[in-house]
Amino acid sequence: MASLTTARRVVVKIGSALLVDRATGHLRSAWLTSLAADVAWLKSHGVDVVLVSSGSIALGREALKLPASELPLEQSQAAAAVGQIRLARAYEEALAPHDITTAQVLVTLEDSTDRRRYLNSRATLEQLLSLGVVAIVNENDTIATDEIRFGDNDRLAAQVAVTVGADQLILLSDVDGFYSANPVDDPDATRFDVIEKITPQIEAMAGDAGSGLSKGGMKTKLMAAKTATAAGCAMAITEGSPNNPLRLLDSGSPATWFTADTDPRAARKRWIAAMKPKGTVTLDTGAVKALMSGKSLLPAGVAAIDGRFQRGDAVAIADASGHVLGHGLCRYTADETRIIKGRQSQEIEALLGYPGRAALIHRDDMAL
Repeated sequence: MASLTTARRVVVKIGSALLVDRATGHLRSAWLTSLAADVAWLKSHGVDVVLVSSGSIALGREALKLPASELPLEQSQAAAAVGQIRLARAYEEALAPHDITTAQVLVTLEDSTDRRRYLNSRATLEQLLSLGVVAIVNENDTIATDEIRFGDNDRLAAQVAVTVGADQLILLSDVDGFYSANPVDDPDATRFDVIEKITPQIEAMAGDAGSGLSKGGMKTKLMAAKTATAAGCAMAITEGSPNNPLRLLDSGSPATWFTADTDPRAARKRWIAAMKPKGTVTLDTGAVKALMSGKSLLPAGVAAIDGRFQRGDAVAIADASGHVLGHGLCRYTADETRIIKGRQSQEIEALLGYPGRAALIHRDDMAL
């Protein structure tokens, strides 16, 4: 696989078992310091980095002196609330010596399945990355009951990778790749260096979670790989417990890479193009020229609106003759668009009564 330093954007998933010592429940500070050095090394090569990190419940469990056994839901939520502060502070303190600003982003599964919330999450993460910030993403376990009971950060990491358009997703695990069988139980199990397609045979080889702190097993990692690779993002599973795990991976340490057939931007364009539009926005000549030169669609360039659509819905983009130029995800409802069409972006707040985004359809959210 290509070097991590050649990627445009990398998402790294860190599990609880890597961050928190199983015996003591304390943070593995030296390991986190080495990971922070790896993140700084990637950023020095111009790579955007997002960290998807478990650990809040594990850290909160120790702080609240809760047992190591499976916790009732209410105790899990309480542990998450206490531990999340400690988790965010730990990352901030580890990355600060490298002059890296951190942000905490708490999400739920609904934030990726609801298109309006998905677009809001995408816009926020994109803005953070443009400012050089390393976002620390975690499930909002204090309120997301289903995620605590059944969720895992492998699939969350894949969803984040899709949301930010990452071209590499790294799952730091307690094993050094995907094996034909569980290597703990089967001495003849072999590791795959590269998997180009996840076949039923590959799926049959996956096992369940084997760690007392983590919830993700190989089945969830395969699901993450399906999500990531379909969006043009290559994914690696590698041993994460040694210090500097990202540099080790880049230098050729054992891993399994799941390859992607396309790049993230092309995959996203295909996804948008395949959506059924809920309405049509008709553009003036100037807006058509702007779009064809790679610009976003501003309200000023819209001449007419047709259909009923909500924020985040797909709409057809047409020229004055009715020729459909492509599809895009609209950042305003149909009613809002009718109010602001033909007007300047700085007028949006006065027209709607609340501030809005400058672009009606961002260039990253359209397929022409």
